[in-house]
Amino acid sequence: MIHSAPKMNPAGDLASHFSAAEVVEHRGETTLIVTREDLYATMKALRDEHQFQQLIEIAGCDFPEHAERFEVNYHLLSLTKNARVRVKVSTNEKTPVPSMTSLWPVANWLEREVWDLYGVMFEGHPDHRRILTDYGFSGHPFRKDFPLTGYVELRWSEEQKRVVYEPVKLQQDFRTFDFESPWEGPDYNIYNLPGDEKAEEQT
Repeated sequence: MIHSAPKMNPAGDLASHFSAAEVVEHRGETTLIVTREDLYATMKALRDEHQFQQLIEIAGCDFPEHAERFEVNYHLLSLTKNARVRVKVSTNEKTPVPSMTSLWPVANWLEREVWDLYGVMFEGHPDHRRILTDYGFSGHPFRKDFPLTGYVELRWSEEQKRVVYEPVKLQQDFRTFDFESPWEGPDYNIYNLPGDEKAEEQT
């Protein structure tokens, strides 16, 4: 009987190299939880000393109940080790996170996306502006407290010959119903409709 060797996590030995970080192992994945002050040095060491060459993604999370409501997740890939690692850092609305654009140029657009959708600022970013929403957009749509309808709506104004922004107006035309559920509806007489062949059969 052949026993296969247990799968080893190539990124699992990082705990001994990053004593200042909290290392979490879950289902074969390694996550480093660091402070804002240690973020840049940690990311640089992962790239230069531990061969995590590629920055795959930067994703934001919003936890309004936390003291620092925003969490920024960095996903790194090592081509030589065939391994991935996640780095997490927390921040709030007013405290910026160090930009990674000097380490990975791809961080430019990724950080702009996190800023646009969550409002997380990145210190040292060369082009800190929105990337997905319009320049006149109000708020950050991926925050948990952002209304689903948004704050403004836009339309084409034939009078002004341009797109105009207006406060959101919810139409109520189709919000009144004459029954509480599909099974408790009014007694429609479907057999007395003009032109219905069934009308003759029921008379």
